[in-house]
Amino acid sequence: MADPYGDGRALRNHPPPAQQQRPRLKPALEMEDLISLLHGSDPVRVELTRLENDLHYKEKELGDAQAEIKALRLSERAREKAVEDLTEELAKVDGKLKLTESLLESKNLEAKKINDEKKAALAAQFAAEATLRRVHAAQKDDDMPPIEAILAPLEAELKLARQEIAKLQDDNRALDRLTKSKEAALLEAERTVQIALAKASLVDDLQNKNQELMKQIEICQEENKILDRMHRQKVAEVEKLTQTVRELEEAVLAGGAAANAVRDYQRKVQEMNEEMKTLDRELARAKVSANRVAVVVANEWKDGNDKVMPVKQWLEERRLLQVSNEGFIVLVLLGFFWMDV
Repeated sequence: MADPYGDGRALRNHPPPAQQQRPRLKPALEMEDLISLLHGSDPVRVELTRLENDLHYKEKELGDAQAEIKALRLSERAREKAVEDLTEELAKVDGKLKLTESLLESKNLEAKKINDEKKAALAAQFAAEATLRRVHAAQKDDDMPPIEAILAPLEAELKLARQEIAKLQDDNRALDRLTKSKEAALLEAERTVQIALAKASLVDDLQNKNQELMKQIEICQEENKILDRMHRQKVAEVEKLTQTVRELEEAVLAGGAAANAVRDYQRKVQEMNEEMKTLDRELARAKVSANRVAVVVANEWKDGNDKVMPVKQWLEERRLLQVSNEGFIVLVLLGFFWMDV
C-alpha cells in the first residue's frame, strides 16, 4: 500500500511479513550452557550414575550366574547319586537273573529225569501186561503152574509200578507248578532287566546332559571371569571419576567468586529478558496499531475499479524501518549487558 502522507510517517511501525521476521536471541539459554560448561559436574555425575547402574546390573548377573552354577552342581551330585543307585540295582538284578537261570536249568534237568523215569515205568507196565496176556494164552497148558502163583508177583510189581507212577505224576505236577513259578519269576526278571536297561539308557542321557551342563558351567565361569574383569575396570573408572569429581568440586569451591559472578550475570540476563519481553509486547501493540491504520488508509486509497493501489515502495520503507528499530533494540540490550559485565 502507498503512504498517504508521502513520507512514510504514518506506517513506519507496521510489522514486516511473517516469513521475513528474524529469530530473536536466547541469552538465557546461552547463559545456562555457559554455567553448565563452567561447572562441568553434571556430565560427570551422569556418567558416574550410569557406571553405578552398570555395576549393579553386572553384580546382579554375577549373583544369578553363581546361583545357577550352584544349582547345576547340586543337580550334578544328585545325578551321580542316581547313577550309582541304578548301577547297584542293575548289579543286584543281574545276580538274581543268573541265580534264576541256574535254578531253572536244574529244574529242567530234574523234569527230564522224571520224564525218563515215567517212560521206564510205562515200559515196565507194558511188559507186565504183555506177560499177563501170554499167561492167559497159555492157561490151557496143563504143565503150567497155577495162574495165581504167576499173577501174584506180577500184581505186586504192577502195584509198586503204579505207586511209583502216581508218585512220579505228583512230582511232575509239582515240577510243573515250580516251572510255572520259575517262568513267572523269569518274566519278572526280564521286565526288571528291561527296566534296568531303560534306566541305564536314562543314565546315559543324564551323563550326556551332565557333560552339557559341565560345558555350560565352564562357559558361565568364563563369563564370570569376564564380568569380574569388567567389574574391576568399572571400579577403577569410578575411582578415577570420583577423583575427577573431587578435583572439580575443589575447583568450584576455589572459584566461588566466579560462580557468584556467574549467578549475578544470570540474574541480570533474566532482567534483560524481562525488559526484552516488555519491549516485544510494546512493539507488537505498535505493529497492531500500524496495521489497523494501514488497512484504513488502504481502503481510502483505491482507484476507479475499486482496486488497492500498488504499495511496493511503502512496504520497502516499512521493512527498512522495522529492521532499523529491531537492530537498535538489540544494540541497546547488548550495550546494557556488556556494561553490567
